Amino acid sequence: MRDMSVDRVHAALPDPPLQSEEENREEEKAFGNAFAELESVDLPLGTTLRSIYDDQPNAHKRFMEKLDARIRNHDREIEKMCNFHHQGFVDAITELLKVRADAEKLMGQVTDTNRRLQEAGREVTAQTEEVIRCRIQQRNMATTVEKLQLCIPVLEMYSKLKEQLESKRYYAALKTMEQLEKVYIPRVSHYRFCQIMAENLPRLREEIKEISMSDLKDFLESIRKHSDKVGETAMRQAQQHRTFNSAVAKQASTGHYTKPMYSLNGRTHTHNGLMIEEDSGEEEEADEEVLTAQDLVDFSPVYRCLHIYTVLGDRETFENYYRKQRKKQARLVLQPQANMHETVEGYRRYFNQIVGFFVVEDHILHATQGLVTRAFTDELWNMALSKIIAVLRTHSSYCEDPDLVLELKNLIVIFADTLQGYGFPVNRLFDLLFEVRDQYNETLLKKWALVFREIFELDNYSPIPVETEEEYKHVVSRFPFHDTEIEKQDFPKKLPMSQSVPQIYTQVKEFIYASLKFSESLHRSSTEIDDMLRKSTNLLLTRTLSSCLQNLIKKPHIGLTELVQIIINTTHLEQACRYLEEFITNITNVSPETVHTTRLYGLSTFKDARHAAEGEIYTKLNQKIDEFIQLADYEWGMAESDGRASGYLMDLINFLRSTFQVFTHLPGKVAQTACMSACKHLSTSLMQMLLDTELKQISMGAIQQFNLDVIQCELFASSEPVPGFQGDTLQLAFIDLRQLLDLFMVWDWSTYLADYGQPTSKYLRVNPATALALLEKMKDTSKKNNIFSQFRKNDRDKQKLIETVVKQLRSLVNGMSS
Repeated sequence: MRDMSVDRVHAALPDPPLQSEEENREEEKAFGNAFAELESVDLPLGTTLRSIYDDQPNAHKRFMEKLDARIRNHDREIEKMCNFHHQGFVDAITELLKVRADAEKLMGQVTDTNRRLQEAGREVTAQTEEVIRCRIQQRNMATTVEKLQLCIPVLEMYSKLKEQLESKRYYAALKTMEQLEKVYIPRVSHYRFCQIMAENLPRLREEIKEISMSDLKDFLESIRKHSDKVGETAMRQAQQHRTFNSAVAKQASTGHYTKPMYSLNGRTHTHNGLMIEEDSGEEEEADEEVLTAQDLVDFSPVYRCLHIYTVLGDRETFENYYRKQRKKQARLVLQPQANMHETVEGYRRYFNQIVGFFVVEDHILHATQGLVTRAFTDELWNMALSKIIAVLRTHSSYCEDPDLVLELKNLIVIFADTLQGYGFPVNRLFDLLFEVRDQYNETLLKKWALVFREIFELDNYSPIPVETEEEYKHVVSRFPFHDTEIEKQDFPKKLPMSQSVPQIYTQVKEFIYASLKFSESLHRSSTEIDDMLRKSTNLLLTRTLSSCLQNLIKKPHIGLTELVQIIINTTHLEQACRYLEEFITNITNVSPETVHTTRLYGLSTFKDARHAAEGEIYTKLNQKIDEFIQLADYEWGMAESDGRASGYLMDLINFLRSTFQVFTHLPGKVAQTACMSACKHLSTSLMQMLLDTELKQISMGAIQQFNLDVIQCELFASSEPVPGFQGDTLQLAFIDLRQLLDLFMVWDWSTYLADYGQPTSKYLRVNPATALALLEKMKDTSKKNNIFSQFRKNDRDKQKLIETVVKQLRSLVNGMSS
């Protein structure tokens, strides 16, 4: 094939041209290199052939010739080599044929030997396989033991975890989980059961979180129910602590002492490093049985939940949830019941719940680190304090029982002292007590107003009869009465005031005691207490007692005798005011000469009441006079008088005489003023009777009868019914009537008209209008009754005179009006 290809290549090429010797050498060299490349390089021949064909024209023919020559040369070398090795090959074949028989024989021997060897080693092989299997089992067992030794701690820890979860030791369970994750499971993490464990641990953690949170919710619900008991215990301890103060103060002067502090948070504060020794066995027993917050409340759910969330890295969530829930509970605790103001138990439950809430928070503050902070508790307390003050301010305003207000004040003081012992600021509560004090005083004033009214209603308004020395001492022990003249009198005798005076005085002292009760435990100085007592007493005197007296005086059933006795009573009560001031001074030990000391206003109170009673006496006297005047029944057309005074007027004068006899116990000016007022009112009423517009006609006989009545009035005035009037001062009350009646009785018109306007006029007090009105009534009577008067000269002259006087009086009246 190779020769044929070469021949085809050679036939296809053109004949080469003739060349020189030097060119032949170069060509031989080039072809030699090409053959070397063709024989030695296993590459595509295109490059080598292209270089041969592109060098010279007809080079391919010469190349083919050289190629043929080279091929023939190689063939000769191959033939030489084959000839050289042919004999050896023949000899080898001959030897191989000889060995063939031996080989077959050897093969038979080997086969037999192998058979016998197999038969002999079959048992050894079986034993060897058993040994191998045992060795494999041994190795597997060793590996299994090794792996089990790694797995057993994991399983033990997981079993321990399950036990801890069943026994609700969740904090320890979380620690076990942490060890499983970080130490044990990584050692055998390629096992399936470990992967299941690892996948199960997050779920267990969530279950623990949910369980602990559920426990916390149960705790919050439980603490809400137990806050009342916690607060009650804390306030009871605070109250016991307050009772120790007096004993502690006594021991302070004799030696060192220590004041025990009540505590529900397990922290007991002492002073001077010693504990006080109680004298009472009951107090020692109480000290031994001091309850703490842990005794009343199980805080383990809080601690457990806090630790769990801390381990789980979610403490902030827990803190926020706890604070949020406690804020909600605080708002619920601060909501009072609608009827809380009705009983002290309502207030006590309200305070107990609040104290219990903050005692628990104080314990949480000190028992945990950061669950609640001082800033958080202060925020809660400030919010609570504002709400508490608003609630107490509202509900205390509904209280009308001073005993309830006083108990409320004591509860507020204990409440404030209790929380102050836990470090909460309570100054605003003590400021609130001043408002409650005002409310307390208001309820006291209302209560004492009822007491005063009852005293006044039950009083007989007559001097106190005293039969024996013991009765006199009893009255004097209740009221500071001193009168040397009465003391010298023999028994039985009468004291000038009525029974209500010592009762009022005693009740004022009781009011002072009641007002003093509120000032106790307020941590105020004696001066402040003295000022409060005096101000409240002033309110009692100037408002309550004064109002009761004014109402008493205005009552319709209170007569003149009662009014006289009221004036006497107020005089003695006014004199007793200085003893009330001494009473307050003895209580507070504050001298009345101290600067800014408030004085009692009893003097003005009783003076005002006395003035009101005096005015009422004047009013009632006038009313009584009006009642008698209404009984008057004059015959205004009578021809002649009866010759004696009217019966109604004599009854009136007798009434005035008996009334003014009662006035002997009154101060002189009061009796004189009452008498003068009565006479003036009587004179005015009689004058109005004459000038009444409904009275159209008056006869001279009626004037004469009226004159007799006025004479009796003048006689009464001149009889000095009340001592102390100078001269005819009292008679001057009837001077207007006297001059008017004299003018008509004498018919002295010429003198009246001539002297009118002169200071020395005999009828100076007669007003022209008054005279004209009365004369008009007599003129009409003259016309009606004397139908034949025109036939009698005297009557005609009198009628003309009347008409003339009327004209002159009218001119005087018109001149006055112009």
